[in-house]
Amino acid sequence: MLVNGIELNKISDELWEIPRHKEMRVPGRIYISRDMIESGLQNDEAINQVVNVAHLPGIQKYSLAMPDIHWGYGFPIGGVAATDLNEGVVSPGGVGYDINCGVRLAATSLEFKPLEKRIPKLVENMFKNVPTGVGASGAIKKVSPQEMKRILRQGSHWAIGNGFGSDADADFTEESGMLKNADPEGVFERAIERGLDQVGTLGSGNHFMEVDVVEEIFEETVARVFGLFKGQLVVLIHTGSRGLGYQVCDDYLKVLLKAESKYGFRLPDRQLACAPVRSDEGQRYLGAMQAAANFAWNNRQVIMHLAKKSLMETFNMQESELGFHLIYDVCHNIAKIEEHDIDGKKKKVCVHRKGATRAFAPGSSNIPLKYKDTGQPVIIPGDMGRYSYVMAGTQKAMMETFGSSCHGAGRMQSRHQALKHAKGRDLVAELNKKGISIQAHGHKTIAEEMPEAYKDVADVVNVMHNAGITLKVAKLRPVGVIKG
Repeated sequence: MLVNGIELNKISDELWEIPRHKEMRVPGRIYISRDMIESGLQNDEAINQVVNVAHLPGIQKYSLAMPDIHWGYGFPIGGVAATDLNEGVVSPGGVGYDINCGVRLAATSLEFKPLEKRIPKLVENMFKNVPTGVGASGAIKKVSPQEMKRILRQGSHWAIGNGFGSDADADFTEESGMLKNADPEGVFERAIERGLDQVGTLGSGNHFMEVDVVEEIFEETVARVFGLFKGQLVVLIHTGSRGLGYQVCDDYLKVLLKAESKYGFRLPDRQLACAPVRSDEGQRYLGAMQAAANFAWNNRQVIMHLAKKSLMETFNMQESELGFHLIYDVCHNIAKIEEHDIDGKKKKVCVHRKGATRAFAPGSSNIPLKYKDTGQPVIIPGDMGRYSYVMAGTQKAMMETFGSSCHGAGRMQSRHQALKHAKGRDLVAELNKKGISIQAHGHKTIAEEMPEAYKDVADVVNVMHNAGITLKVAKLRPVGVIKG
């Protein structure tokens, strides 16, 4: 099959390969169905980006893309690439501007039905307690530059140490909510300034907080271990490192653009700006990126505490009655040093996940002991009008995708196209009719994120499930939405 002039060969119903050609160092592989290729990929530049990423020095096995693939900066969103630590590179385009944008799923012990009529009030309180929108600030007291550097080192642990949660929250956060090689000194002054009053803020764009109900359980045993039951009230939080992370990416793109000529790289796209992993530039970027990732984990930790406060206020409950606890927090814009099987041998590589989620298998030493027999929870949000999914990582993911899965539904329409299609519609009324209460800063935000702007997340999730990369565990239905 030819897609945008690129040969795409079918390996299975869920996996297609771009053969190595010209200066590609490895083949490209896309997890996707034929229907999704024909309906969305034919006119998307993202497939060219899969080819471009395959040119990176030191790339291992494949340039990968998940079924939520769409055009991004340098890498496609949904892109995964692992590079050799000695001969390979690190690329900010393989992480993205919103460093450690991620999803946190917290559960309650409450059933939705008896509380259904109070959900609009809950959404109103959450919108009041968690600042949203462009430049959102003021969730907690503005921190000093010195305190910000402590946040950049400590991640979630700063929030927990300051009364925003418990030690158990760190246990159920990827990397325990703190990358230990973070270097706050590598974060430039402008990035620090942008983050000072943004701790505990949701931000804008596709960021959101949702109140969901567990609508369907696919794997009872795994769901029980995760702490999920049918009819349960849960909270999803999707946000990242805010202006600080954006600035870190922007600052280091300038640094790494200069590195391209210094190290003699010849790449098909300047947006793939990179530096050798072991180089001074590469190490400086990794240290600053890890600091921004820690900021994001801390941000989601504070937001979760504010969500719990909103639940307690709305339902007039004590914490013990609420049963509020973190199931897991995953990131989907990051590069990490991990050990994987490369051609039958264990090898440390730099894994870029850009709009892709880690999906480690049962038995992994990098996931909480509680999930050793089930695999890591993989949280896949959909759009605000349909549903989201909880999945589990598998051994096949470790063998084929460097332990990676999709991260969401994936856009089908640009924000401009979505605004055009939303013209004349009352989207709030449409969502209310579906039993979904919503709070946002104006019609524009809701229109840009309208359900039709996204692929149906069920299609995306089914590709991953049928390919054996992740296992479907539960489906969540939104009943309350707070948009950034």
